Amino acid sequence: MKRGRTPTFRLLAGLAVTLSAVAVYSAYTVYQLRALERLQTATIDRNRTDSLLLLRIQQNLNNVALTLRDMLDQTEGYPLTAFRAPLARIHTDLDDAMEKEAKFSTGNPENRAYLAGRMKDFWTSMDSVFAIAEGGQTKKAEELIRVSIQDQLKALSSAVSRLLVQNNESEQRAAEDTRAFYQHSERNVYIFLAAVLIVVVLTSIYLFDYNRRMFDHVEELSNLRSELAQQLITTQENTFRSLSRELHDDFGQILTAIGAMLARAQRRTPADAGADKQDLREIQEVAQATLEKVRSLSQALHPVILEDAGFEGAIDVYLPAFEKQTGIAVQYEKSGASRELDRAVATHLYRVLQEALNNVVRHSKSPSAQVRLNYTSDSVVLEVEDRGVGLGKGEGRGMGIVSMRERAELVNGRVEFLAAEGGGTLIRMTVPAGVV
Repeated sequence: MKRGRTPTFRLLAGLAVTLSAVAVYSAYTVYQLRALERLQTATIDRNRTDSLLLLRIQQNLNNVALTLRDMLDQTEGYPLTAFRAPLARIHTDLDDAMEKEAKFSTGNPENRAYLAGRMKDFWTSMDSVFAIAEGGQTKKAEELIRVSIQDQLKALSSAVSRLLVQNNESEQRAAEDTRAFYQHSERNVYIFLAAVLIVVVLTSIYLFDYNRRMFDHVEELSNLRSELAQQLITTQENTFRSLSRELHDDFGQILTAIGAMLARAQRRTPADAGADKQDLREIQEVAQATLEKVRSLSQALHPVILEDAGFEGAIDVYLPAFEKQTGIAVQYEKSGASRELDRAVATHLYRVLQEALNNVVRHSKSPSAQVRLNYTSDSVVLEVEDRGVGLGKGEGRGMGIVSMRERAELVNGRVEFLAAEGGGTLIRMTVPAGVV
């Protein structure tokens, strides 16, 4: 995996494409909704209003037909001129309906022009009927109604019916267009959801693949880190072992020889040379103290007793020396049946013990500590507990604690840093039995 190769650009590009698709789809949907609104306003609503006005016209024409029937029926004995006023009211209402219908009409203009022309001719004919009736020619006026006026009225009714049929057909087409719009919109929704789903799936696949490769790379780095840590710790232990032997064998023997030579020189010094004997004694004491420090440093670098007496023997030697050097009282408990530990396991357990007790000295401010070694059927558990201030924020990342974790991993074990009951810190290292 190349450095700097992140999915950010591709994810941003995918997000931009998705947002663009959403914007385009939203704009197209708004356009369709406005088209549907225009369809409903310009066609459906206008047709409905026009149909209502045509029904009003047709009702008035029916009223005219009833009036004409009454004019021909002389059972009441009214003269024809008596019907002028009712027909005038119907005429006024018809003109009003015709005027309004002209504003909402969406049908064929030729049909409407035909209706207006026939309507004008009809009322002209009616004026002629009343003029004849006023001239005293009642029979002729009635004959004109039977022969011409009623036919004109039927033609008007037929024209209105045709316009109503046209409006109904237009409404049906508008309803079909509306259904088609909803079907088209539904199909677009499915297409859009499918496209979004495809984008999400592709993005998820890409992220999954990128995360898989990233985790593989992290795992590879972790393995390399573990190998490097193992090599560093092994090199460190070998170096410490070499230095410890040099200090113990070479420097220790040299200081021992110096001490012996000083003792021999002191014995040969005359008794009356008190000042010289005192100087030799002081030099011998310095040499002896230096020898003890060299041996202590040799023991700290690599306890030879681990190889000679094993892990428990090394603990028995180390803890009293630790108490003497630091003044911290250490209570040691062992439980379970002892068994021989692998050399690497013993070394790492010993180093964790050293580091844990050094943390007690440096950080805990505790006057005492407890060391517990427990052998179980499936593991070996080492615990170091104190009654100090506990682990502070950020202390869990120190080099000593990191080193303890690395050492535990090298023997397939684990180390835990816990808060002890009653305050303080509990460090527990567990090594499985398969390793020991």
